[in-house]
Amino acid sequence: MIHSTKEIRSHIHDLEGRRYRAMLEGDIDTFIALSHPGLTYTHSTGVVDSLSSYGAKCRDGYYQYLNLDVPIDNIQVLGNVAIVHGRMAGEIVAGGTHKTLNNRTLSIWASLGGEWKFLAYQPTPIK
Repeated sequence: MIHSTKEIRSHIHDLEGRRYRAMLEGDIDTFIALSHPGLTYTHSTGVVDSLSSYGAKCRDGYYQYLNLDVPIDNIQVLGNVAIVHGRMAGEIVAGGTHKTLNNRTLSIWASLGGEWKFLAYQPTPIK
């Protein structure tokens, strides 16, 4: 069982890595397993997906992640919530259109019954 804030930060860092690897590998089952059923996934375009709609789009090939660089700047732990401040740069294909991403990101994880789940995502484009 994870107890200290340092251990939680390390665990969340690992979960973020698993989440992004799943996206790059098209492993939607792993992405879904890491996610809270009430996930709100906001894209840099302002489009908002639920876990169900995002998973369906990924399975259908609407989103294809070609490469991503996703450094984490900070992880704040507040009780059963972890807030991850980071960046996401890379290339994707979205709806058949090649896009270059350069975003600041905010990811939120929540501990439910001792298990951390990906709850929300919000990127902000860096111009």
